[in-house]
Amino acid sequence: MTLNFTKMNGAGNDFVMLDNRDLSLALTKDQIEKLCDRHRGIGADGLLCVEPATEGGDFKMRYYNADGGEAEMCGNGARCFGRFVNLLHAGTLTKIRFETLAGMISAEFEGDQVRINMSAPHSLKLAQELPVSKATLTVHSVNTGVPHAVVYVEDLDHVPVLEWGAALRYHEAFKPKGTNANFAKVLAPGSISIRTYERGVEGETLACGTGMVACALIHHELTGAPSPVSVLVKGGDTLRIGFTETAPHEYTDVTLFGPADVVFNGTVSI
Repeated sequence: MTLNFTKMNGAGNDFVMLDNRDLSLALTKDQIEKLCDRHRGIGADGLLCVEPATEGGDFKMRYYNADGGEAEMCGNGARCFGRFVNLLHAGTLTKIRFETLAGMISAEFEGDQVRINMSAPHSLKLAQELPVSKATLTVHSVNTGVPHAVVYVEDLDHVPVLEWGAALRYHEAFKPKGTNANFAKVLAPGSISIRTYERGVEGETLACGTGMVACALIHHELTGAPSPVSVLVKGGDTLRIGFTETAPHEYTDVTLFGPADVVFNGTVSI
């Protein structure tokens, strides 16, 4: 079978994009994993399919991690999804609503920049003292569509992202599904830099949209920084996270604004 695809990236977080509006594709977990393989496939952090809406949206987003497993949500993927759908409509759309396993998401377009409305965060926990490898870390956590742990550090360049990230990803505190792990440093009031270990990728990625949102909300919780919070990611881009706090630890109107770039179009046989 030959697939037509578009390769995209959002702040360095890269994806294989497929048009499955006719529901002709039924990829297996192994096929998705091979397509995302950086040596034997296209290479990506994940794969996204455009499918027909079933819950009142304009479209449905199906998101699969690089290991072939389906996940609820991906912020950078959602921005790329929105722009990909707009490109399928010759760039004529200004706003769309699409369904995800984490709820309904909306996207607005400003050139190659996309602003998405995230689902409402939940399950916020602050300052858990957890044993991680040979250290005890102060870990904050929140679900921003998928679960995220957040650790603030002084030296972001030398933090053992792979060691601590894997330990947090499978930590007893986050069973049974595990968590993504983020390490953040405050650059200035309302400005942070982060690195992320992604569940499903099982390694560090250049960016993670839901991780940016998690870190921005935790930054607000700890410092009172107002919306929007600027987040610098390892890929070099700075994105903006907006939010409205409606009550202590409760948020609505959470937005993620940043780039969604087309890398190339191609065909691949599977």
